[in-house]
Amino acid sequence: MFGPQVPSVSADQVKPDVYLLDVREPDEWEAGHAPGAHHVPMMEIPARVSEVPTDTEVVVVCRSGGRSSQVVGYLLGNGYDNVRNLDGGMRSWNAAGREMVSENGRPAQVL
Repeated sequence: MFGPQVPSVSADQVKPDVYLLDVREPDEWEAGHAPGAHHVPMMEIPARVSEVPTDTEVVVVCRSGGRSSQVVGYLLGNGYDNVRNLDGGMRSWNAAGREMVSENGRPAQVL
């Protein structure tokens, strides 16, 4: 079902200075995301790949880890060696008690 294992990191291992790339859809992003994260929906990654830095650690996140794992695989296949998947996605981020903010004025939540 899944391709080769991609490098991953757990929510409690994500350092504050990491480039967090959130690849969820706009409604998911608006409901709740990590402060300082960068939003590029998964389907826009090929067109916006130049926005992903090559000189710092990048952690890719979605809701549960499936879409972000595909994006990590795509980036690895395009020469990136600094990308890792957030294991369990925003669900594990939230469960680990990591900070979240929303864009819609409501309490942050994972859709």
